[in-house]
Amino acid sequence: MSTAMKWLTRSAEFVAAMMMAAMFLTFILQILVRYTAPLGWLADAVPLLDPSRYGWTLELCLALWVWIVFWGAAFVVGDRDHVTFDILYTHVNPKLRTWFAIIGSLAVCAGLLWSLEPTWSKFHILRLKKTATLNGLLGDWVRMRDIYSVYMIFLLAVSARYAWRAFSAFRHGADAETSHIRDEGADR
Repeated sequence: MSTAMKWLTRSAEFVAAMMMAAMFLTFILQILVRYTAPLGWLADAVPLLDPSRYGWTLELCLALWVWIVFWGAAFVVGDRDHVTFDILYTHVNPKLRTWFAIIGSLAVCAGLLWSLEPTWSKFHILRLKKTATLNGLLGDWVRMRDIYSVYMIFLLAVSARYAWRAFSAFRHGADAETSHIRDEGADR
């Protein structure tokens, strides 16, 4: 793997880790506020712990979860980490396996690219909708389209990944990508 690709991979992992850390800290803040809420005197003594100020924490956790799932699936989780049903794929000759890889990859790529326009059309209305509670934290500029825009990034990134997989299988064959399956089988 080239140095630039390693750097990009590590950067994507770092972004995912920071989103997970932010979600975890927000969740801890939710717990703190929830368990101090019955203590009215505490909110009077420490106005920062007033429970009415923390309605945004749930929505932020949900938004971060959406971003973590799609960001991670697009940039962090590798092909080897997915569950696959490859009984037939691994038991055919290498030439047929190459065609399976090319056709399957192009089908995934085409399906995701085909869904771009209808998805963006549905996102068009989300440009008007504001978040319910994040305005207090992030300001009035955050719209629901901004929160769900990571899905468009996911569609483009996974499409590019599968286009590259088809190209690589065409150039080098599918044996290069299935060598890890044989290696794992030898360990048993």
